[in-house]
This record gives sequence, structure tokens and C-alpha cells, in this order.
Amino acid sequence: MSEKQSIHPLSDFLFLRWEKQKETKRGVLLSDTSKSRPAIATVISVGPGKLDRNGNYIKTQLKPGDKVVVDPFIPQSIKIDGEELWVARESEILGKIN
Repeated sequence: MSEKQSIHPLSDFLFLRWEKQKETKRGVLLSDTSKSRPAIATVISVGPGKLDRNGNYIKTQLKPGDKVVVDPFIPQSIKIDGEELWVARESEILGKIN
């Protein structure tokens, strides 16, 4: 019997899940991570924040569940319990979708 792994990002790192692929009326799958266009992702978990150059603590602004716009070439992929997640720094996120 295998236990689920628990992983939490450190510093200002985020774990992201890409939005699902979209299917056209003719059944063609369109990947949100294709080409060099920004992609939509959901924030799964966030690190606590980071220290600036003066030693002041800067808390992360994003929270789990936020939808964000991200450059598809920035994040690194990891697999946790068979699920592919993406890791990026908060500063690499292009924007938050309200």
C-alpha cells in the first residue's frame, strides 16, 4: 500500500496545474502550452515568501485556487503521485485572472 506524498513549495515557489486541453468542434485537441503563447494555470500550493535585499520578508501574493497566466517555457515539471505539476517562482507569473 502506497501513501500519498506531501510536498510544499519553499520561498516564493508555486506549484501549478495547467488548465485542461480544449477540444474543437471537430475533435482536435488544442494545448494551452503550445507555441510561445502564455498559458493558463491553476495555483495548487504556494511557498511562504522570500527575503528582499534588505532582509525584509515579502509574503507571496497568490493563493491556492488562483488562476494565473504563465509563460509555458518558464516552469519546470515534476510528477507527484502520478500527477504532473509545474513549478515556478511567483515573480515569473505574468498575471492573475480575476
